Amino acid sequence: MPEISRFYGIVIRMYFDDHNPPHFHADYGGREALIDINTLALFAGELPPRAMGLVAEWTSLHQDELMAAWEKAKNLEPVGKIDPLP
Repeated sequence: MPEISRFYGIVIRMYFDDHNPPHFHADYGGREALIDINTLALFAGELPPRAMGLVAEWTSLHQDELMAAWEKAKNLEPVGKIDPLP
């Protein structure tokens, strides 16, 4: 599963040819959350509130890039990297 970003101890990954809805995996402190790219909503797992807030902020900044990465991953193409939060 390619790592597409890393910030403040949070690792963002996306599986190749994963199930719908378009989403990514956010890992922090041994916890994992699946975030819907279109709605920015958590739909599985959990993160501590502060980590979830950082993920939500990052997602809103990079929503178009995340959808492009999702399309690449669906086609088994390299997804590249997305800038972390500053």
